[in-house]
Amino acid sequence: MLDTPLEKDAFADAINAAKKSLKNGAFSEAQERMQTLLREEPGHRDGLYITAVCQRYENNYDKAHKTLEALIKAHPTYGRAFQELGHIEFAANNFSQAKGAYQKAASFNPALVGAWRRLMELGEKLQDIKLNQYAHTNFNHFNGLPRDILSATSAMHERDLFTAEKICRHYLKQYPKHVEAMRLFAQIGVKHGMLDEAEFVLESAVAFEPDHLLARLDYVNILFKRQKYKKSHAEAKLLLSKQPENSVFAISYANQCAAIGAYEEALEIFDEETQKDTSNTNLFLSQGHALKTIGNVDDALSAYRNAYKARPDFGDAYWSLANLKTYRFVEGEISAMKAAEESALTSIEDRAHLCFALGKSYEDAKDFEQSFHYYERGNDLRSQQFPYSADAMSKVISLQKQVFTTDFFAEKDDFGCDDSTLIFIVGLPRAGSTLLEQILASHSDVDGAMEFHNIATYAQGFNGRLYQGEEPRYPKILQETSADKILELGKRYLDDTSIHRKEASYLIDKMPNNFRHIGLINLIFPKAKIIDARRHPMGCCFSGFKQLFSSGQEFTYGLANIGRYYRDYVSLMDHWDTVLAGKILRVQYEEVVDDLETQVRRILDFCELPFEPSCIEFYKTKRDVRTPSSEQVRQPIYRSGLDQWRNFESWLAPLKEALGPEILVRYPLD
Repeated sequence: MLDTPLEKDAFADAINAAKKSLKNGAFSEAQERMQTLLREEPGHRDGLYITAVCQRYENNYDKAHKTLEALIKAHPTYGRAFQELGHIEFAANNFSQAKGAYQKAASFNPALVGAWRRLMELGEKLQDIKLNQYAHTNFNHFNGLPRDILSATSAMHERDLFTAEKICRHYLKQYPKHVEAMRLFAQIGVKHGMLDEAEFVLESAVAFEPDHLLARLDYVNILFKRQKYKKSHAEAKLLLSKQPENSVFAISYANQCAAIGAYEEALEIFDEETQKDTSNTNLFLSQGHALKTIGNVDDALSAYRNAYKARPDFGDAYWSLANLKTYRFVEGEISAMKAAEESALTSIEDRAHLCFALGKSYEDAKDFEQSFHYYERGNDLRSQQFPYSADAMSKVISLQKQVFTTDFFAEKDDFGCDDSTLIFIVGLPRAGSTLLEQILASHSDVDGAMEFHNIATYAQGFNGRLYQGEEPRYPKILQETSADKILELGKRYLDDTSIHRKEASYLIDKMPNNFRHIGLINLIFPKAKIIDARRHPMGCCFSGFKQLFSSGQEFTYGLANIGRYYRDYVSLMDHWDTVLAGKILRVQYEEVVDDLETQVRRILDFCELPFEPSCIEFYKTKRDVRTPSSEQVRQPIYRSGLDQWRNFESWLAPLKEALGPEILVRYPLD
């Protein structure tokens, strides 16, 4: 790796010189320069890319192909690598392979105008009218962008957010109402996690140009990300009314229908669209998820299978089957997954999904060594995608303890909403929170909804945009925050979640990681009920380790990280027990399994709800369940899942070490 500015400058000079040689047709000279660079850093992205381009220009396709395999292995989301692969396959008249490569290139970096141009040609050659039209639309869009915005778009998709934001900000200073620049700026904001800022920018863009349909689609998507489903549904309906035959808008509307629980309408649209297009993998996936949520498992299986038939290396389709927990793969599916996972051309996203699915399939077959191999490989791939700092998280936990003291709450005793209808279930993922939600939602006076992001969003809003090394403003900023501001957050929360309320008085928010924000929850809703869903650390942590989450939960992608996170969680919950004594009910998963009725009565008493037998027979309750445990909570309680971690104990030393003796004394292994 490069250690000094001088070395970095030397590398930059070599790359620029090689690009100049390439432009002048001096391919051997360009390759020699890159070989010198690659001896120092074998996986250097630009070095491998320029080498592959030179080899293609020399018609040395075999060498170029091998160079690109190395490039994709080192940089699996680099769109230009797949574009170059497409050029090689196109030159060899391998049009089907070229199509797949160009599609991947455009998915990783849609600003690659050359990939769209070639996809237009391939649409004609392969007599694929839909491909031609889709590529033509995208080619015209990206080719028509101002050069600066196209460059910034490309930089963003190549993960150079600093350059992308710099270019975009400069352009918006000159053209503050340029909607395409605003769309891009919002996308950059999303990648920074600044969803509120992105929403404001897109709301402004739609106000400037109400008929800019792509900006309106982006606005729908950001509202959806922020779980403002009432508003996102209304905006999606408006968008579809402008172009009723537009499949993209129809699918977007269907997704919003699913978000508000209107599954019948959503599935009707999914059925219509899948009949029109049998190649849309994400459409089949959305259809499968909706069917799974309402408990129609057989049709969900068909949808997931249709997804991997449309694209054999589509890892999410296989993982969605595995994530049903009750599905067992057949030999042909296992072979297909292994082949796709081993291919150097399979994206890191797909490979990660495939590894977790393979881990589940080998666990079901009781081949625990192979199972752990794939779980560990999947977690390694995921940690490459989503870096995580255990030290940073420990600091976040420590700040909660420093700010939220007994004196803090005494000083702000008159803060917050007078609402007493909310039940927050917190803890770690895979600790039994979905089971507790299902038990409570089986009560006639309780609505179970989903995992709301609202509280975490408020916390992030207090922090604002933080740059590397900058001290967090939250939760310290709450020491100066006014009662009116806190009351406003409470009213906003109740309004945003009102769409999930039906006839019942109580509403559940089961976002596990809200344990990090119990202080904020108590400030906003001092009368809320808070339940800590806890599970034995070995069972909980290993279950999280083998679960591939759709987003967030980066701490689970490594045994040491998840063990330390559990330790921090217990420490913070101990703090809340001290400063908010009596306000939190701890429910141990193993005790629920051992004596269901006693624990159900205990939970209902805490929530001030009368006992109802339906809470004991929770598995008979017909309701939508969106979490990975959806199929498990539709069955009576069983003990077989309690000690599954013991099958893998030989490989769990890093977890035990990270948990530490204090935790394992509190929760003995035997």
